[in-house]
Amino acid sequence: MTPQFHPSLVNGPFDDPGVYVDFLFERRALLFDLGDTAPLPPRKVLRISHIFVSHTHVDHFIGLDRVVRLCLGREKRLHLFGPPGFVAQVAHRLAGYTWNLVESYPTDFTVVTTELHPDGTLLTDTFRCRNMFVPEGARRGRHHDGVILDEEGFLVRAVFLDHGTPSLAYALEEKNHVNVMKNRLDEMGLPTGAWLKEMKRAILAGKDDRESVTVRWQEGEVRRERAVTLGEMRERAVQVVPGEKIAYVTDAAPTPANAERIVALARGADYLFIETTFLHHEAARAAERCHLTARRAGELAREAGVARVIPFHFSPKYRGMEELLRQEVEEAFGG
Repeated sequence: MTPQFHPSLVNGPFDDPGVYVDFLFERRALLFDLGDTAPLPPRKVLRISHIFVSHTHVDHFIGLDRVVRLCLGREKRLHLFGPPGFVAQVAHRLAGYTWNLVESYPTDFTVVTTELHPDGTLLTDTFRCRNMFVPEGARRGRHHDGVILDEEGFLVRAVFLDHGTPSLAYALEEKNHVNVMKNRLDEMGLPTGAWLKEMKRAILAGKDDRESVTVRWQEGEVRRERAVTLGEMRERAVQVVPGEKIAYVTDAAPTPANAERIVALARGADYLFIETTFLHHEAARAAERCHLTARRAGELAREAGVARVIPFHFSPKYRGMEELLRQEVEEAFGG
């Protein structure tokens, strides 16, 4: 299966937390946490459509200013998600600048900000550049089963963790994935192209096997056209398989309640990005600071049955001892 999502850490494991998820087939990306974004070139920042912030400690939120600065003067709509109080915090950050010249901009960069509450409530406000980022008025909504974003091909789910303050963990879950076997297309005499997207969408929507898609292509000076049914494609060239899943967990106290929620959120993930702040011999210090140890991170990854665990958010005190943290995670993950 060719994965649609390509996740990577924004910074090194000792630096600000953040995971950038690029979309293979779209000019689009998602960002989990908003710390230092300097390693992301402007073209990557401008691909971001949604940012999911765990909490607003400075190392998770300081990057908002750079993102706003890069998006100014562009016709772009950026969606932000965060914990209780997040709408007001974004409003205050935007109000910290003078916007007297933006009314004349030909474009209207817009920030749509949503805060989550443990009772399922969503509070959303909109900030438009040409309105000098004045809040337009909060609107209430609800999320169900933690699903805060539900699009055609994927959804994003959130759970609340305790970090002395509410901290959100997230999972990006691709819906069923249509895997196209290129060698089978070749046997059928069909090219790749935009028609595959239409075909995939129809299959995932459960359309009848008798429905068809039209394939058009050019062979030299000759234009070709052929209709193929969904049933033929299912039988000969495609497989429907479970989609990719990426979980992002950071800044969580080592409590039983947090552990239960992390395991449920990350269950079966292809990638689990999880904070690994202290070595386990400092478990008491970790509990005091409301962080996980490397061993506990590995144990949670094993309990969740994830395919890969990627540790990050190492305490600076372990500089030069990075391999000890990684080893402790791997030993716990492997059991």
